[in-house]
Amino acid sequence: MAVKQGNQTFMMTKPVFVHDRACIVGNLEKEGPLGKYFDQNEDQYFGQDTWEKAESRFQEAVYHKLLAGSTLEENMIDCVLGGDLLGQCSATAMGLASVSRPFFGLFGACSTMAESLTLGSFLVDGGGINNCVCITSSHFCSAEKQFRFPLELGTQRTPTSQWTVTGSGAVILSSEQSPVAITAVTPGVMTDMKVKDANNMGAAMACAAASTITAHLRDTNREPDYYDLIVTGDLGILGKDLMLDVLRRQGINIPASRAFDCGEEIFDPKKQNTNCGGSGCGCCASVLAAYLLKEMEDGNLNKILFTATGALMSPISVKQGDSIVGIAHSVVLERQGG
Repeated sequence: MAVKQGNQTFMMTKPVFVHDRACIVGNLEKEGPLGKYFDQNEDQYFGQDTWEKAESRFQEAVYHKLLAGSTLEENMIDCVLGGDLLGQCSATAMGLASVSRPFFGLFGACSTMAESLTLGSFLVDGGGINNCVCITSSHFCSAEKQFRFPLELGTQRTPTSQWTVTGSGAVILSSEQSPVAITAVTPGVMTDMKVKDANNMGAAMACAAASTITAHLRDTNREPDYYDLIVTGDLGILGKDLMLDVLRRQGINIPASRAFDCGEEIFDPKKQNTNCGGSGCGCCASVLAAYLLKEMEDGNLNKILFTATGALMSPISVKQGDSIVGIAHSVVLERQGG
């Protein structure tokens, strides 16, 4: 059973292994800087007649791709933890409706992948669960339609806006040994910086990321250079800069070579016109599954602090002018025997 260390961090009493990984992204993501790491891409419709159904199809396809590449049989999966950005986690529910495994729906906005990894680690470390799937998705068109403007309007995007990633990523957490394991988690606390602009989520989430990273380093008595990379989920270009500035003001300096934001890296903002970068549940999930875990398996990275960030808003809260609450959860991934 995990042991609490400090105020927010929990150390696993035994490694929780990342047994398998899979992702599928959209065409724009495949054309981005990390494109060579994405081995499957689909168009925005993925054979469906609506964007919402397409997002569900991304999750369904990733789930089956994950199991097809695993030595585990489906009946060995004790539960699935998943979520998305749509109301009532409908993309996940529709996509995994035919999956005959116990299911827990999660909503942490863009932090959902780290949330599922955190909760999955507790379950596996506790011994009641041997194998669980952590899965998330997002879709540019379905997210824009829900949170901002109908795409048919051709509304001009603000310089601070981010491009929701079309894609889905998933991993299997297991008690069975593999090259990479989760050794600690730091669940985050909610922060409210009174940001109300749904087109500036990086600003809403930056302090949440700084808060969780600060708590983790304090609780573990570690310096930033303990990690090869300190990864944030999808703060984007502006949000990452804001987070690093907040950390510097607290005396924590993360070198540029060790600071990595999935939203900043997945697109080329100038060539692809994505403004401040990527966002969405599928952003950090896809980058983790395709790029970061492969780099760890290959021995190029040994220790990373994976911190996914989320803007806890709804279409109603945005229309009513409420501020956007931020959240971030940190997960320590370490290469075993490296």
